[in-house]
Amino acid sequence: MLSVQRKERLLEMLATEGRVVAKEAAVELAVSEDSIRRDLRELADAGLCIRVYGGAVPVPEADAPEHARRSIATDSKQRIARAAVSLISAGSTIVLDAGTTTLAMAKMLPHGADLTVITPSPAVALAALEHSRARVLLVGGELSRHSAVTGGALALEAISHLGADAFFLGVTGIDPVHGLTTGELDDAVTKRALAARSTDTYVLASAEKVGAVSRFPVLDLAAVAGVVFDPDDESDVAVSAWADALRAAAPEVGAGSPT
Repeated sequence: MLSVQRKERLLEMLATEGRVVAKEAAVELAVSEDSIRRDLRELADAGLCIRVYGGAVPVPEADAPEHARRSIATDSKQRIARAAVSLISAGSTIVLDAGTTTLAMAKMLPHGADLTVITPSPAVALAALEHSRARVLLVGGELSRHSAVTGGALALEAISHLGADAFFLGVTGIDPVHGLTTGELDDAVTKRALAARSTDTYVLASAEKVGAVSRFPVLDLAAVAGVVFDPDDESDVAVSAWADALRAAAPEVGAGSPT
């Protein structure tokens, strides 16, 4: 079988089964595991899959550029945003990550002037400024064209001098084995820095992210205080199974409420 034919079959496996296990694919296609790994590496380099230990998984929808993500699961993100806002305590300092769900949160914030909002996202900062009376601190740094979030050395320097009660984290992959992941290396570094300066971290888990794995690790599930699911999604059998698996991976992780 030619390499191009193997790659087509591997992409079919990703689409139908949600993963490729190199050892199993090698048996099915009657080639060596090294050949499968090389094919997967080339597919990953072309942006067509994400390599993980033992094989590969599909590229998550949530890894699309920020402007393209605005139309994905919009109703679900609104419900998650409402659930997350309910976790905000009066007079607290919070960090809102970049992303479409945190943008929705910024438009629902409590209107008291005693709230402080820190964010690396200009869009989230402007929404918080427009829709609340909160004090808004924008983290400086180089602005990513892909994610529209600040990062780099300047951002890390600023973050090192900040502190927050709660960090509402946006990632592109939430998996019980691979943990929390995202599609950009600099973004992963910024997220870890913000989590390190926050007392509690809550992960925003819209359906397209649950069970997905992106290229760069952010945090283990055990490092977060809670995962905020869409209440409607949890009634779905598939998503509910993922939620149960996430809790099994990190028992202290709750769905939409502090633990």
